[in-house]
Amino acid sequence: PETSTKILVATVTGKCRNILLAERTALNTLSRASGVATASNRAVTIKKDNSWHGYIAGTRKTTPGFRIVEKYSMIVGGVATHRLDLSQMVMLKDNHIWSAGNITEAVRLARSAAGFSMKIEVECQSVEEAIEASAAGADIVMLDNFTAETIHSAAAAVKAVHPSVMIEASGGITEANMAHYMGPHVDILSTSSFTQGHLFP
Repeated sequence: PETSTKILVATVTGKCRNILLAERTALNTLSRASGVATASNRAVTIKKDNSWHGYIAGTRKTTPGFRIVEKYSMIVGGVATHRLDLSQMVMLKDNHIWSAGNITEAVRLARSAAGFSMKIEVECQSVEEAIEASAAGADIVMLDNFTAETIHSAAAAVKAVHPSVMIEASGGITEANMAHYMGPHVDILSTSSFTQGHLFP
């Protein structure tokens, strides 16, 4: 929780020269991590205020060389990390689908390589694509760049045919509008706003 009271977060001992050499880098790192955690926690508060069942996740769009710090900060703030790295889930995007020929074949190839234990997510631009991906065996379908006005009917249409598939909404989701994306048929909201752009209102 946010507080105006000062909190002891670390005690550093050592030679004065060494402490001063590292001081600014340590403070900058801590400030960055605190900002990401605070932004993440504000999103969790929005989720609770709306009594929403799903997950809020931060994307892989992190600061180069700083991913572990920023992903850990998201966990501290209370959101999911989505994928920590490329090994944690297969995500099929438009270039993968194009190279395979179609969504069904892309999912088939991914499943043959990844096996039964790895989840597969497919980025979809329409309800038709999402239904094809679900029928092909995708575990998660991402409805990409849908508006808050169109996401809920689209998610409901996919769930009507494939009720067990998870629906992720992504693209343009921020702290200011995420509440409008929360609904009974949407299971995941993913956003890069925790680690990109201006973190504070």
